[in-house]
Amino acid sequence: MSSVNGCLYHHWHLYYIWSSFKLGWTAGNLDLAYCHSFIFLIVDVVAVDYAVAATVLPSLFNYAETNQNAWLVTGIVIIIQMMLIIFSTLWSTRINSAAVGTEIIGIVGLTLLLVIVGAARSLLNVNHLFSTGVVPSAGYFNLGTLTSTGPFMLSFLLGAFTIVGFEAAANLAEETKEAHSVVPFAMWSSVVLSGVVGFAFLIALNLASGDIKALSASSTPVANIVTQTLGIVVGDIFLVLVTFSIFACGLVIFITATRLVWAMSRDERFPGYQLFRQVNVRTRTPLAATLFAGLLIEVVLAVFAGLGIFANQTSPLNYLFSAATLLPAIIYLATVILYASARHKLPPARGFSLGAFEVPIIILALVWLLFELAIFRDTLLFAEPWIYSLIMFGLGLIYFVWLLVTRPYVLSTPPQEGGEPGTVGTRG
Repeated sequence: MSSVNGCLYHHWHLYYIWSSFKLGWTAGNLDLAYCHSFIFLIVDVVAVDYAVAATVLPSLFNYAETNQNAWLVTGIVIIIQMMLIIFSTLWSTRINSAAVGTEIIGIVGLTLLLVIVGAARSLLNVNHLFSTGVVPSAGYFNLGTLTSTGPFMLSFLLGAFTIVGFEAAANLAEETKEAHSVVPFAMWSSVVLSGVVGFAFLIALNLASGDIKALSASSTPVANIVTQTLGIVVGDIFLVLVTFSIFACGLVIFITATRLVWAMSRDERFPGYQLFRQVNVRTRTPLAATLFAGLLIEVVLAVFAGLGIFANQTSPLNYLFSAATLLPAIIYLATVILYASARHKLPPARGFSLGAFEVPIIILALVWLLFELAIFRDTLLFAEPWIYSLIMFGLGLIYFVWLLVTRPYVLSTPPQEGGEPGTVGTRG
């Protein structure tokens, strides 16, 4: 279903410039969708960086995993990413390119080693693949009630959180050569790769999980499985590769957020556009847009980390993961609906087409997204993510209405194509 939404999102983004001129009110709705995308990207950077700071780095550097330490380390990681984006597009590109290799080598290699070494040391347990863990088996597959969700239904959120962000290729389409061919391939191949490799990795982790009760109480369960199966030295080597890959993932999301701020500011559709559309002459990057995104990311981190501390939560990761899953589900649903309502007005696709599968894919995407959103009806588990989403979306809606009333011509004026050559992009 993620690849389905990706196909539709690709169509919609590549026609951003055209639709802004031709679709009128629909283009205004598209601006709301892009505002929502920005809100998602901000919290997603926090979720990804906080995950590595809370679940991997404590095992690597042997420090206590507390909310305060995770907050501090995440803040430092965000600053490092921001400096890279500001001062070195070349190194940001190199890190992103290298991460593709480390992710494949690290995750595939780790998966194979966990199975091979685990089997050699008689540490694998096939029964764990069918175990409900510390959750009671009674009612495990229950769909839940009107205001609560069953345990098995919640497991769908793992895939929903993991396989998102594939539209980042479309967000950077204006900076991509042969985007009509390259972007669709990048999107569906990333979904297939992450789905297949991730599924195999989860199987390996479950087989080698050992004491499930002890792991459930641990703040670093994946790192524990790796080191207890492969040993500290080999385990740490692979954890370094995983850390690098996750860092690069957060970096790419950060870059996408800054480019979205810059692009909407270039089109005069973002608050403070006069400042955020500027490209720094020396660094040849959108300096102001990057600093703004970085500051907002740190603020969101402080809100969620502070909430976890004051609410005596073991970790605010649940809040972050939930918010970073809820927001894209809303974005993808809006994208599919907008595309379905205006697809006949769009020009013929170049380089990629869903063909006869377009209507069935739209229906399947709608069914999946409505099902995914239904999981978030559990107000006990997801109140905070809903509050964050509604507040941020409300602010975006207020600005959109203000734009519609005071500067309506902006919503009907064709955006400028591209920007200064080589200034805003992930290519060196």
